[in-house]
Amino acid sequence: MIATSTNNNNNNHHTNGVIPSTASSHHSSSTINYIKPIMIEDNTQMPFFHGDISRDKTEKLLKSRSDGTFLIRNSTNYPGDFTLCVACNGKVEHYRLVTPLISDVFKISYESANWEEQKQLFRNANFLINRSDLQLGDVIGHGEFGDVHCGYYKSKKVAVKMLKNGMASDLLNEAKVMIDLRHPHLVALLGVVLDDSREVFMFTEFMANGNLVDYLRSRGRHHVERTQLIRFSLDVAEGMAYMERQHVVHRDLAARNILLDENFVAKISDFGLAQLIAQPVNESVRGKFPIKWTAPEALRQSIFTSKSDCWSFGILLWEIFSFGRIPYPRIPIQDVIRHIESGYRMEPPEGCPLQISHLMTDTWSLQPTDRPTFAEIVIKLKRFSGY
Repeated sequence: MIATSTNNNNNNHHTNGVIPSTASSHHSSSTINYIKPIMIEDNTQMPFFHGDISRDKTEKLLKSRSDGTFLIRNSTNYPGDFTLCVACNGKVEHYRLVTPLISDVFKISYESANWEEQKQLFRNANFLINRSDLQLGDVIGHGEFGDVHCGYYKSKKVAVKMLKNGMASDLLNEAKVMIDLRHPHLVALLGVVLDDSREVFMFTEFMANGNLVDYLRSRGRHHVERTQLIRFSLDVAEGMAYMERQHVVHRDLAARNILLDENFVAKISDFGLAQLIAQPVNESVRGKFPIKWTAPEALRQSIFTSKSDCWSFGILLWEIFSFGRIPYPRIPIQDVIRHIESGYRMEPPEGCPLQISHLMTDTWSLQPTDRPTFAEIVIKLKRFSGY
């Protein structure tokens, strides 16, 4: 970290990209305290950009951080400009950036520091694995982040997610959510590889019988008994009740994201959109939510809670008892939300038990507070099934 000063007079050259320095006056404009501006396309999409955060909140965030920790925010005094805020010597310094866009040097330094920070996080949780311990096999699927391979970790069969270009942060966010989630009906994270070449792999337990929607469609009602459908429903409900207790919202609950192990135990997967309830909705994931599975308050106002997951669970029940049909089969996707808010609800699938039909109706209450908790759903399903 170079020496800093809040005195703008120290920048006699008024040069773009300058961080003023208290270093002696014989330093020329080519010395270390001058940063050559390199334009990037949109600084507001960078992880260090905090938008309209106030000066006071900035200082609370940075004051206890190590020297050199920084963020960039919109300037209060100069609308349209940006302010660089840096922790230094127990204080927080604020600098107006007079370049039209933020220099790439910030992006580079952030990504380097962030990469090491990510590695340390997974190392501390005992999830950071050496690349040499992971063997990749054939591609078995394709996910949001890239290909999914069969693989082996120390002779144990696993499923390995490999990232697409530019998707590292998304894949790592999913892994971070999974670190603290341990339940028999959640697919378990086993490890993460972050090597020096910036390759990212995330691997989980291998689920031998694939996803639930493909299983239901390929077998049909003549090969899957009703007791098995109820068992799938209860498995998912128990996993979601656990997530509810952990204050984690899944936000993408659907039959395609339920996987079956070798014993046909159903487990919830795909935590790419999951978040703690207390976290704000990230703008980068807006528009990714599947309309036919998402609760109206989530679509309209981006309000995601366990109650919005409850709505999605009702759609999942409909998928299970219709053997994998697509919800709202005769309604164009752009009209779904209007129909729901006008009071329309799907009819129960053919042969659906009355108790399951009533449960679906409960999960689709327009008012989130009128929907059951997952703990209540588990009790109802156990009572109905006799488990």
